[in-house]
Amino acid sequence: MCGAYSWLDCRAAYEITPSGPNQPIAKGSCIEPKIGQWDKINAFVQQVSRGGVQRMSQYSMITDPMTSCGCFECIAAVLPSTGGIMIANREFAEMTPCGMKFSTLAGTVGGGQQTPGFIGHSKHYINSRKFIAAEGGIRRIVWMPTMLKEEIKDNFIKRAQELGLGGEEFLAKIADETTAATEEQVLEFITRAGHPATSMEPMF
Repeated sequence: MCGAYSWLDCRAAYEITPSGPNQPIAKGSCIEPKIGQWDKINAFVQQVSRGGVQRMSQYSMITDPMTSCGCFECIAAVLPSTGGIMIANREFAEMTPCGMKFSTLAGTVGGGQQTPGFIGHSKHYINSRKFIAAEGGIRRIVWMPTMLKEEIKDNFIKRAQELGLGGEEFLAKIADETTAATEEQVLEFITRAGHPATSMEPMF
């Protein structure tokens, strides 16, 4: 989530300090393939949260979304009327279309809280095939700051092309702070642009 750790970094940290914060977790059997839940991971989450979190989904931000401490690079939040989500990066200090700045959003998502419709994540994760796969992945993104668009642009275009969304054309259909400041304005922008989120099933 912080963008500083890779899987190999975590493995090395575990080998150096087996009792530290980076530890392997057996997946066990998959019990919810669409949203990404495994029985042994859920058991581990229950144990280490002392019952505070019962289940955690790897691929959904609506059903049992993943929790975080607060070190995330980005926050994704549902914009209900648009049928999509906005993503704000930590460096973006202005107000977002959901009516909260990053710092306020972080209080909603951080601290191990499990808040449906909100997740903290890394910038790199946006271009993953598993990014909120249960809800439709990057097809749901309707707003991002221009600085974030530019930073992830190359890999984002490749991912959009894989999905048949048109690469740069799809990126241009995503609103930013120069085209929309409120949820209503985001809806107007994506409707004019023909964004795929406008014709997708509701997220909840």
